[in-house]
Amino acid sequence: MEEIELCIIDDHKIVRQGLKGLLESMGKYKVTYEFESGIAFLNALPLERPIDVYILDESMPHMRGVEVLQELEDLPDEYKVLFLSQHVEERIIATAFQYGARGFLNKSCTIEELTGVINNIADNGYHNIMDILKLVKKHNLLPKKSVRIKPTDLSSRELEFLAYVCDPREYTYEEIARLMKVSEKTVDGYRSTIFERYKIKSKVGLVLFSFKHRLTEPFL
Repeated sequence: MEEIELCIIDDHKIVRQGLKGLLESMGKYKVTYEFESGIAFLNALPLERPIDVYILDESMPHMRGVEVLQELEDLPDEYKVLFLSQHVEERIIATAFQYGARGFLNKSCTIEELTGVINNIADNGYHNIMDILKLVKKHNLLPKKSVRIKPTDLSSRELEFLAYVCDPREYTYEEIARLMKVSEKTVDGYRSTIFERYKIKSKVGLVLFSFKHRLTEPFL
């Protein structure tokens, strides 16, 4: 069983200690870093060790979780953030997704829910991507750009790859490679090319990109 390394950003020490003790007692998780504020976390970047999932609290003094996500969006590295909030406001959650959060949980969640979402984010890069899209769409938070990307701007294979990424069945990159009858390295090439060309960082970003420009099903 491969260990999942975590970073917790929360202003309450008892919450950090509680999460760390609970998760590490299960054997699969290791809390490698913890920070008492978003500012302290951002000042420590880049971290010396790679982290699989960052658990970020929304309600912190001086800098809220959403503001931390905005700062992370401007950095070159990828941060898989699980967004936590005690008070569930749909627009705040949608904004968090807009700025790159990979999943959301209320702090009243169970340990089973927490570990399930952590595992999904660590393994797949996100948790429940279609719910993310619905929230962002509902609150009209998709980024607005003057330039409209057309399907013809991508190759037929890139569009096919993008369609599988956006499929509600939420295929992994490995499954997409099998469906496209190509190697995982080839799929990685499609992903890297689109990421670089359109300044996208994540699988969630690919789905939002396709939705915004109406490039593939189910957004045509």
